[in-house]
Amino acid sequence: MWMKWRMMVDSLCGRRRRLSCSFWFLLLFAAGGLLLFIHQQEQSEMVQQQAPGVKLVSTPRQSRETLSTQDQAKAQMYPEPPPGAEGILSSLIPPMQFPNFEKRRQNSASRGSREQDMVSVRVSKRQRKLLKTSPLVYHVNVSSSSTLFSYPASGSFLHRSWKKLAHILEGRRQMMKAVCAKYKSSISRTITRHHVKNIYVEDKYKLLYCQVPKAGCSNWKRTLMVLAGQAADAQSIKHDTVHYGNHLKTLDSFDRQGIMKRLESYTKVIFVREPLERIVSAYRDKFENPNNYYHSLFGKPIISKYRVNASRAALSSGSGVTFQEFVQYLLDVHRPVGMDIHWEQVNQLCNPCHIDYDFIGKFENMEEESNFLLRLAGAPRNLTLPSFKDRNPNDKRTSTQITKKYFSQVSTLERQRVYDFYYMDYLMFNYSKPFKDLY
Repeated sequence: MWMKWRMMVDSLCGRRRRLSCSFWFLLLFAAGGLLLFIHQQEQSEMVQQQAPGVKLVSTPRQSRETLSTQDQAKAQMYPEPPPGAEGILSSLIPPMQFPNFEKRRQNSASRGSREQDMVSVRVSKRQRKLLKTSPLVYHVNVSSSSTLFSYPASGSFLHRSWKKLAHILEGRRQMMKAVCAKYKSSISRTITRHHVKNIYVEDKYKLLYCQVPKAGCSNWKRTLMVLAGQAADAQSIKHDTVHYGNHLKTLDSFDRQGIMKRLESYTKVIFVREPLERIVSAYRDKFENPNNYYHSLFGKPIISKYRVNASRAALSSGSGVTFQEFVQYLLDVHRPVGMDIHWEQVNQLCNPCHIDYDFIGKFENMEEESNFLLRLAGAPRNLTLPSFKDRNPNDKRTSTQITKKYFSQVSTLERQRVYDFYYMDYLMFNYSKPFKDLY
């Protein structure tokens, strides 16, 4: 009797064990199915997030000296223009172009900012989630005292032109935010006087302009002086008056309350330029033309350190610094003399990861974008940004061709290192690689 009872109990326990194994197998199978379902839903959601005008895909990684441990895939988003707006801008910003002038797009404009084509750029899954939190909106911070911006009559030439440019400008803002979120997320967000020392204030039209030398800053300062009522005509203001006359206030001259109040309520503006083209322009201006200040302060130590068997005359005057010597100085972590505002990185001059700029203009499309901003701010309709070149007017403006010529004087490695030095500016302001052999 006892043996039969024992056999019955063992049989029941065995069944329970088999039931327990079956139960766990079914549970794991269901969990796997649930994960697959969630993944498919996420993919479907990502497709839905690609609303008209925003296309997101993925890109390979790149390495950089300053970002060697980070994923260099670029998070980029570029809103397409509204229907019927093709060909409206007189200086349409083209897609990515290289200095070897490969005709990747047959109909791109001849003058362009070499902005990357934000439509075709791929982003990682992490960046895609980041961009989902920053929906496309029209936002231009115009003060209440100025004429509020509104589009001209629907369907008009000006309406389509302004609307398309607004799309481009918003795409730049989103690009800058995405790069800051990815690469500068760990920095302190506290704004100090150092962060605003290069920002000029125009209180009447409530504008904050961050100066970027060699990106039209002289003519923008002239325009700010006219807006402030300090001059009737921008054309008549001399170069020294603009830069050394102390006619414009910088934001760091105000107290903490004044700084924060203006940052919150004024329209914050920055104009940028292709980084390598900008430093070639600075080199030509400061070292190839008479300039006692730069030849003495920078030329002498540069020649002393980087020129073999320098003559006494060169060491005494500081004149004749070659472009190769300038590049050696730029890349030297132990420079004989510090950096200068004319070739400092824009992200260091204007601190866009601390200050949310409302308007990011580009030197390559300066006339159209500047005049768009002036109309946006409610400036007098007869006021436009001057375009003359007041220093060394006989010199040709630095172009892509001239930039390429100067960089042919340095080695491939030095060219790569200069690109790496300005890499954050290339990312943040969406400029393409200036030379095809760069990585």
